[in-house]
Amino acid sequence: MEQHVIRSVRADEWQKVKELRLAALSDPAAPMAFLESVEEAAAKPDAFWQDRAAGAAEGVHVRQFVAEAPDGRWDGSVTVFIEAEGDRDFLEQVVEADQGHVVGVFVRPEQRGSGLTDALFAAALEWVWAREEPVLDRVRLFVHERNERAGGFYRRFGFRASGLVIPKPDDPTAKEHEYVIGRP
Repeated sequence: MEQHVIRSVRADEWQKVKELRLAALSDPAAPMAFLESVEEAAAKPDAFWQDRAAGAAEGVHVRQFVAEAPDGRWDGSVTVFIEAEGDRDFLEQVVEADQGHVVGVFVRPEQRGSGLTDALFAAALEWVWAREEPVLDRVRLFVHERNERAGGFYRRFGFRASGLVIPKPDDPTAKEHEYVIGRP
């Protein structure tokens, strides 16, 4: 990992948040992994990115973790947010229990296989399991049916398919599989 530091974003780092998101959306796997295009994200005003960074920095309900290289470059990111029982999720389905939800997983291609994804997931799950209110017993994420690389990583990391399969929100001909992990 070349001495990467895994940490939360800071509110004033919105330009780096934007740059890494645009890099993620430019990746060839982006259409399977994300629900927006690079063009849609690039068109958003600076205020959007400022709010996004502020919300994910030391947030109570959402936290974005980054892998920062010694030269300051961000080589990866993962975001986790809290879904409260009774709220509606991104598909407008009622959330059945308080849980974490991992989104926005990205590691630059040249860093894949280096351990950064493991370190980012470890930090995100540590944050979830350390929460005192509400105490969360599970974390979920969704993976595209054809994204074998991601599915393999999630299984190796301890996530298991829950059996829930949904149409991909931006492509109803494709399926997304819910993976979950329980409190250790």
